Amino acid sequence: MLHRRTVGDVMTEEVITLRTDTPFHEIASLLDANDIAAAPVTDDEGVPIGVVSASDVLRHETGMPDPQAQDGTDERAWGKARARTAGALMSSPVFTARADWTIPRAARELHRRHVKQLPVVGDHGLLTGIVSRSDLLTAFIRSDVEIRAEVERDVLRRILSLEEGTVTVEVRDGAVTLRGHVPESRLVPVVVGLCQGVDGVVAVDVHLAAGRSEHVASSDPLHL
Repeated sequence: MLHRRTVGDVMTEEVITLRTDTPFHEIASLLDANDIAAAPVTDDEGVPIGVVSASDVLRHETGMPDPQAQDGTDERAWGKARARTAGALMSSPVFTARADWTIPRAARELHRRHVKQLPVVGDHGLLTGIVSRSDLLTAFIRSDVEIRAEVERDVLRRILSLEEGTVTVEVRDGAVTLRGHVPESRLVPVVVGLCQGVDGVVAVDVHLAAGRSEHVASSDPLHL
C-alpha cells in the first residue's frame, strides 16, 4: 500500500506548554517569543487539559469576552476576560489528535471543532506534539518532482511491478498525466485510484493502452 502521511509526520514535537498557574504576562511572552498561535496547558503528569490561544490573550487585553460566545456561559466568558493564569484563561475540555491519524481525519477534526490546532497525545494521554492547520497543509503542498517520484517509485514499480518505461509520468501543478501501456485494461482504474491516493495529487489524466496497442484506454482527466 501507499504510505499516507500521518499527523505524526507533520506535527511539531517540541511543544511550548503552560501550567494552570502560569501567569498571564508569561503566557503572552511565550506566545510572542516563540511565534505560536496557541499553547496547551498540561497537568503534573503531562496530560493536556486545556489550550490558551493568542485570541484568548487579545480578548483578555481588551477586557471583553468572546463576541461569538464560544466560551460557554456568560459567566465563564467574562471570567476568561479577567483571567490572571492559564488555568482561568484556557479553553477546556481540550480536543486532541493521535499521531497515527491520517491528514484528512485531522483536518476534519479541526473543521468540526472550529479550532486551529490540536494537541497530539499518545496511548496514555500524554502530550507528544501539536498539529496545526499549516502543518496539515504541508501534506498537500508538494513539488511536482516529489509527486512524480512517488508515482513512479511506489505506484508503478513497487505496487504494480511495471517495468521502467512502460508508463511515463508528467506532473504539472499537482496534475498527473500518465501515458503508455499496462498489461491488462482492468489495471487502468487501479492505476488511477493509486495515483489519486498520492498526497498532493489534484487530478489524474490517463492515456493508457492495454497491452502494447495504440488504443487509448482513457483520455478524460479524472479530478479528485
